[in-house]
Amino acid sequence: MKTYHAVIDTNVIVAALLTTNQQSATVKVVDALLKGIVKPLYNEEILAEYDDVLRRAKFHFTPATIDYLINEIRQRGINAERVNSDEYFPDPKDVVFYEVALSKDDAYLVTGNVKHFPHTTIVVTPTEMMAILAADDEEDPTIKG
Repeated sequence: MKTYHAVIDTNVIVAALLTTNQQSATVKVVDALLKGIVKPLYNEEILAEYDDVLRRAKFHFTPATIDYLINEIRQRGINAERVNSDEYFPDPKDVVFYEVALSKDDAYLVTGNVKHFPHTTIVVTPTEMMAILAADDEEDPTIKG
């Protein structure tokens, strides 16, 4: 089974935890991460943002859920160095996600906000990421989209 490397934007994790639709692309991306199909790339800035955003009172996520997910990302993923990018970003807080994705060849940045990032082939929506994984379905029947 091929492993895909990806930085998962915080909005994808929030959407996956908020939805009741277990067939949503965001849930499937997080599930692929937990199954080891997607190996997350992260650094301490990204983990700190996950922790900060997921603990916002408006979301009502339990500390146990947050801790579990961040620990899984840390254990299953790769702590990667940022690769400097001269691209323009409307929100400077998004730069770290893109620059960590640049650290590994063939890695993706999975986000629900593609307009916040440069228009490159590494920036994909959760639906696009699931299509990339599904392309391997015929070659590897263990991947379920």
